[in-house]
Order: sequence, then C-alpha cells, then structure tokens
Amino acid sequence: MKLINKKICMGKDIGIHGNMFGGILMAWIDEAAAAFATEYCCTPNMVTLRVGELHFKRPIKVNNHIRVYGEVVSLGNTSITLDIEVRKFNLYSGEEIVVCTTSITFVRIDDDGNPTPIGETIKRKHEQALVLV
Repeated sequence: MKLINKKICMGKDIGIHGNMFGGILMAWIDEAAAAFATEYCCTPNMVTLRVGELHFKRPIKVNNHIRVYGEVVSLGNTSITLDIEVRKFNLYSGEEIVVCTTSITFVRIDDDGNPTPIGETIKRKHEQALVLV
C-alpha cells in the first residue's frame, strides 16, 4: 500500500467518549482517497460512488499521528476502486497499528455529471503495474 496522507488528531476531532468522531475519519479517508484516485487517473473529474463498510478496529485519541494508505484494487471502464487502511503511527518506535479499513470507489464524470471512460493510457499503465507485481 502507498502512503497517501498524514494527519494529527486534534481536540476538535474528539467526541464525548474521548475518541475521534468516526465521521471526521470518514471525511479524511474520502479526501485522501479522492486525491489519490484523481492523480492516478490523471483527471480532477472523479466523484465518490461508494464507500464500503468501515471497520473501526481501534480508537484514535487526541495527538495521535494518523497515516492513510491506499492501493488500487480494480480499474473499470469509468471507475476505480481502492482499498484503504488507516494506521496510528507511534513517533517514538515507528510502529504502525491499523485502526480502520475500508474500500472506496470513484467514477470519472463529464461536465454534466455523467460517467465517462477512464483514458486508455491510464488503463495500460495500470495493466503494466499489475504485471510488475
């Protein structure tokens, strides 16, 4: 998986139980994944189609350093699907602990909001990357 974003959980992100709000983490995931998908597909015209089940594995506390990782799992005619892993990063040991996982799909759209094909160059690049793995 590729590192696609870093964040620090701050007091404004915390709920009454002392843990990060799930909705804020969901927004961080969507933003990081969207940036990754648009860069991968070489177009800003991508919108979120679907977010899979979010599995919150461990709490995130104030001052925790968070890293968001992503990888392309499929590239369709108009869509791209990513697997996402959110990890808590320990500054002292360098250890990372997975705190949340999900998948997310984006669709390339035209100016009217209709699905439009992802370029052939991108599809070839993706196929070549699969061969190298």
